[in-house]
Amino acid sequence: MNSAAREIVATTRRIIGLQVGVSALVALGFYVGKGNWEALSALYGGAISVAVAFLLSRGVARASGAARHSQSMWILYFGAALRFLLVLVLFGAGLGFLKLDPLATVAGFIAAQLMYVSSARQTNN
Repeated sequence: MNSAAREIVATTRRIIGLQVGVSALVALGFYVGKGNWEALSALYGGAISVAVAFLLSRGVARASGAARHSQSMWILYFGAALRFLLVLVLFGAGLGFLKLDPLATVAGFIAAQLMYVSSARQTNN
């Protein structure tokens, strides 16, 4: 693993930790305000965001390693499509099969995604 890939992995670990913390806070808010099921729904939404962030970091690290073999663009495009499908499938499973609370699930996902975006922007500045 080259130094760029190591840096990506380290930054992603920090951001994922922040996402887990924000998801836990949102879940705590739903637990206090609504109940246990809504708190679990919020945690599920946050877990979707964490899974997407993990896959993104893994894909970028793989693409940086494959840059000299001209496969990096294919890896990034395939990873984006995979993450998009994963979000759709996980939301469908959570809302349709598990019957999670829609508001709490989406709120947990959005809060974790906002943490990812804000942390990624701070890292780049």
